[in-house]
Amino acid sequence: QEQLVESGGGSVQAGGSLRLSCAASQTMKCMAWFRQAPGKAREGIAAIERGYLTNGLTNYADSVMGRFTISKDDTKNILYLQMNSLKPEDTAMYYCAADRGFWCKATLGGAGYSYWGQGTQVTVSS
Repeated sequence: QEQLVESGGGSVQAGGSLRLSCAASQTMKCMAWFRQAPGKAREGIAAIERGYLTNGLTNYADSVMGRFTISKDDTKNILYLQMNSLKPEDTAMYYCAADRGFWCKATLGGAGYSYWGQGTQVTVSS
């Protein structure tokens, strides 16, 4: 049973930084971060694909482009999300998602992932 465990959430003031981590039980070719704020739809914000021909391909939502950075340590099976210049609108539950299928892609759509973590809360105050 594949497991994804997120950590690193917390409360921070606007303009601050946080780094989220997601520990996977095994190597996953495609991983991503999603978030969901109360009353809003789930949003894919960053994804990464590390395959034979796509080593480290990343994809970002416009809402986080230039502020967030996704990275992956395959030696430890850990996914990271470095979040800088945080804004109150970044407040949400953040989820890690992953897939190890050969054809998976670094998509921001939730249907592209088979495994999901339980989430970690990020709260940004103004």
